[in-house]
Amino acid sequence: MTRRLLLALPLALLSACGTPQEQCIGAGTRDIRVLDRLIAESEGNLKRGYGYENVTISTPRWEQCGVIPGKDGKPPQPRLCLEDYSQTVRRPAAIDLDAEAKNLAAMKAKRAALVKAAQPLIKECKAKYPE
Repeated sequence: MTRRLLLALPLALLSACGTPQEQCIGAGTRDIRVLDRLIAESEGNLKRGYGYENVTISTPRWEQCGVIPGKDGKPPQPRLCLEDYSQTVRRPAAIDLDAEAKNLAAMKAKRAALVKAAQPLIKECKAKYPE
């Protein structure tokens, strides 16, 4: 099992890199992929009627932070301290649906312009790196 994994790992890493043509096209269309994710998120917000926000919360926990020496032959005892730990959580948030719809329309228009502008780049990549 381990041997198979060791043989498969380099192949998986190499295949993740993509061909030169895929890398060229990917670099030229990165903004389109970012907009696609934002458009999907915005459409989900409008469908649900609310959005999400990431909030960082701090929670205290008892942690061992030292040792209290033992007296009269007793063993040393752990010393406990309250330490704060941060955690990011995603929670629902109210949104302005009209503003979200306007943003969505603007993102779709921008995406169409980027796709149109990327067509010559894609043709150039295909000509430069034929498969």
